[in-house]
Amino acid sequence: QVQVVESGGGLVQPGGSLRLSCAASGTFWRLNDMGWYRQAPGKQRELVAVITSLGSTRYADAVKGRITISRDNTKNTVYLQMGSLNPEDTAVYYCNARAQEYSGRTLSSWGQGTQVTVSS
Repeated sequence: QVQVVESGGGLVQPGGSLRLSCAASGTFWRLNDMGWYRQAPGKQRELVAVITSLGSTRYADAVKGRITISRDNTKNTVYLQMGSLNPEDTAVYYCNARAQEYSGRTLSSWGQGTQVTVSS
């Protein structure tokens, strides 16, 4: 099993920056992709960014150039560095981690979410 816990959300002014963290824990053979998703009020959850275990990244078009995803495999932690934030970035941000058990079974776990509010 794998569990993830997010941290780092909060209130930030337009144009500001924020860094989110997500730590994975549990019993598994290896962590695979880790990613950040967000859900704004009245909207569906959408991908923000994802990073593979080897460091390959993929971003939503809306955040390219403003947001960077990274991970520390020694800490089983993924980060989301966000800059040039605007009110449209306001949402609950969720971390997702995919792992593989020793048996080969794949796992997927979501965090509880962390609120990011961009407002003056």
